[in-house]
Amino acid sequence: MKAARGRTTGWKALKKDVPPTPAGRIRRLRRRIALLFALVSALALVGMAVVAVHADDDAWRSQVDSDLKLRTSEFAADLHYDEQGALEYPDPKEGGYDCPPVTLFTGTAEQMTVAARPHRACLTVPADAYQAAADDAAREGDVVRLTTTAPNGHQLRLSAQPFTGPNQDTTDTVAVAAVDISGNLADHDRLALLLTAACAVLVALSALAGHWLAGRAVRPALDALDQQEAFLADAAHDLRTPVASVRVLAETGLRGEADTTEILRRTLRQSTRMSELVDDLLTRARLMAGAVPLDREPLRLDQLVDAVVADTPADGHRVAVRAEPVIVLADAGLLRRAIANLLGNALAHGHRPGQPADVEVTVTADGTVAVDDAGPGIPPERAASLFERFHSGGGSSGLGLSIAAWVAHAHGGSLTIDPSTRGGTRFLLRVPVHKPPRSSG
Repeated sequence: MKAARGRTTGWKALKKDVPPTPAGRIRRLRRRIALLFALVSALALVGMAVVAVHADDDAWRSQVDSDLKLRTSEFAADLHYDEQGALEYPDPKEGGYDCPPVTLFTGTAEQMTVAARPHRACLTVPADAYQAAADDAAREGDVVRLTTTAPNGHQLRLSAQPFTGPNQDTTDTVAVAAVDISGNLADHDRLALLLTAACAVLVALSALAGHWLAGRAVRPALDALDQQEAFLADAAHDLRTPVASVRVLAETGLRGEADTTEILRRTLRQSTRMSELVDDLLTRARLMAGAVPLDREPLRLDQLVDAVVADTPADGHRVAVRAEPVIVLADAGLLRRAIANLLGNALAHGHRPGQPADVEVTVTADGTVAVDDAGPGIPPERAASLFERFHSGGGSSGLGLSIAAWVAHAHGGSLTIDPSTRGGTRFLLRVPVHKPPRSSG
């Protein structure tokens, strides 16, 4: 049991030491980018929300204090001193003290007493809060503001404003006004809650947007990695057979079991095939990566087809060409490669076993190259996947048709498959026709 536990622990340690794959590192980078994007957005949103909450708190408190100061200032306008210096103030029963409630204190800075209070106050304010505000204002000689709690639990804001006496030297009167700020606090709390919820939603949306943007950012890297892996898979798949054949031929030659000339001839044939495979692999990889710039120029498509047919060994097969003069705008090297691949495919697979191939290449004025063979044909269910790698179905790599399709699409054309009137398969390669600009004269 201990040994099994030890093996398990060792396996876990080994798994931890295994470095992540390139795709894993790219996906980890995507998560980090998304997390960083969400974190920065969260900090910015939280910062703005805090500023907004504080600004709202300062704004409504300043407004309340301004209203209270206006209330006490209006009340002070009704205060007078008679000829003997006695304070005269309105009668509380007339209702001027009631709402917002104002309480008048008189006396000295050491002792302030209530001179008049609301007859029917709209708020119940604790007496000690009134007294504390009046005493502080008398001692400081300036407006004093404080917050207290009413018996019903509501929050109250008090503002005490002192007034100087007849001699203009000392404070002998203080007016204390009060207002219920529970509604303001509730509105402020609702705003804070709303901003918190909005921040949470925006941070979540930011995280999703960051994840999406990070995915878009790393997608080219993942595509390049997939293309690299596809290239390595193609190389391993396509070169395995010819390399093994060359090795067998070399071993046969070393044992002296066959004629040296025949071994060299077969070795040359296999090496030529490997060279063509390597060229096809590199061309396909560069096409997929977009690393092959198209050198478009006007060229005679019929003459290009004649040259390709002339350069392709017939090896006992028959190839007929029917061409109409046509000028297309294309890359001569890539288009030659595509046509050669189609012709080579028809010569290799477009015939019955033991019979020579009979291929006809037709070039029409609309920029179409048709390659017809008299072979067994292609089943319709396999036609859709024929241009994918490893799907030639005839023992070859299938890269030739894949490259031909890529070349056609890169030129804005197409490569399609139809049944041939000769009994086999017809490949139709279409490229845009060159249209010279019209002369202004």
